[in-house]
Amino acid sequence: MNICVFLSAADLDDRYTVPAREFAELLGRGGHTLVWGGSDKGLMKVVADGVQTAGGRLVGVSVEFLAASARPNADEMVIARDLAERKALLLEKADAVVIMVGGTGTLDEATEILELKKHGKHTKPVVLLNMAGFYDGLRQQFQRMEDEGFLPLPLTDLVFFAKDGVGALAYLEESAGLQ
Repeated sequence: MNICVFLSAADLDDRYTVPAREFAELLGRGGHTLVWGGSDKGLMKVVADGVQTAGGRLVGVSVEFLAASARPNADEMVIARDLAERKALLLEKADAVVIMVGGTGTLDEATEILELKKHGKHTKPVVLLNMAGFYDGLRQQFQRMEDEGFLPLPLTDLVFFAKDGVGALAYLEESAGLQ
């Protein structure tokens, strides 16, 4: 399965890097392909290293203004013109999406993917990997949106909140009929 992971390229502490590495190793050992922003820095590097070391493939989609940070030994690397093209290519190349910790770029990617799913533009499973409770506030906000009628379908149809990589991968494999 080609699994797109949206995440930070920042250098982060162990509460994020350890579970990210564990999830990446699960992907690689499972024979999955990581589809990601292509960076060889920070948490993106941690995840790419973990997938590649465990035997998985790497498909990166970088963007022109970040191409100097692109991983040189990815199995495939595409350089998009801009962020909009990058997001479209990432979704196109993926069978499923996992959203890990990140900043405004990750939040932008997450909300666009969910908005497209809400409007039926894709039916791919989406998981928010809630490492160290990072997305507790967002989950509460999404729940409020559902409770107050802002979402046209149940929140559980849009996104699955996983507390760890094992739960995230189990959900994705079950959604793909691999279990």
